[in-house]
Amino acid sequence: MHVTIRGHNLPGRRFSAGDCEYDNVQVGVQERRDPVGLVPGDAASAAWDVDIRVEVGADGSLDFKGPAVQGKRGERFVYLTWGDVGSDGSFEMFRRAKLMLNRVDPDLVRGAERAGARLVVTVDLTDGRGGPRCARVDPPALSWSVG
Repeated sequence: MHVTIRGHNLPGRRFSAGDCEYDNVQVGVQERRDPVGLVPGDAASAAWDVDIRVEVGADGSLDFKGPAVQGKRGERFVYLTWGDVGSDGSFEMFRRAKLMLNRVDPDLVRGAERAGARLVVTVDLTDGRGGPRCARVDPPALSWSVG
């Protein structure tokens, strides 16, 4: 299944957290341990396409697999990873946001698969304090649809 992650309302390129200053904030999808598709924190929007394999268990439950899928069965998610990119291209991760796959309506997933359509998640990337969104992301900060 193809999943498109659409991010909006990015928090900016600079971020301060306590005594830490980040000057080149970027966000990407985490595949295994590495960030991919980095987008600057001051971009107008961000988008990533992720391939996720959906497996149906004997009990009809859905399981998700692929390079961008993290977590154990029944608790799978995709990370959006925030980091500071150095002048040498190094990435220092400082926050991650979890897009929980087990919270997507199974009928929405099945409908997208039957139609050969994309599953689309739209995410507000700025938290309530104006910083990069982190931790588990729930509505209204994200919404799932078929597109």
